[in-house]
Amino acid sequence: MIGVSDSAAAGASESAHAAVRRRDTVSGAFPIAEWSFPAEPGAVRTARATVRTTLADWGLESVADIAVLLVSELVTNSLTYASGPIGVRLEQLGGGLLVEVSDPLPDPPLERAAEPDDEGGRGLQLVARASRRWGARRGKSGKTVWFELSVAG
Repeated sequence: MIGVSDSAAAGASESAHAAVRRRDTVSGAFPIAEWSFPAEPGAVRTARATVRTTLADWGLESVADIAVLLVSELVTNSLTYASGPIGVRLEQLGGGLLVEVSDPLPDPPLERAAEPDDEGGRGLQLVARASRRWGARRGKSGKTVWFELSVAG
């Protein structure tokens, strides 16, 4: 589980819409970036922009559109149900990208079949179909929903 507290912030930066905390590290040869966003409406927009910029910095533009779409879905889910900070973490893997979205709610999300006229209920289906694998796990202070994307290399 990644931390969702602001104390994990080294090199903090401010956004016009939300306070964003970023920490970049390198694990072996692969970079890691993580942020904490307040549970506010602007968090989705800020998370999308932050993920897109980071993936461009890492030379991973090939997966940026799908990563941004799936992060947007998961951060929106967190905003809908959680009132605490939302953590987003990216880790480049050999041949892949791991993306994690954490929030303080312990209950895992439920994938459901949406009817054609339903307004919602397709986010986890989208994550499941667009990623090479995905899942959710409980942590000490909430849950993390994660997915992996293949990266051409």
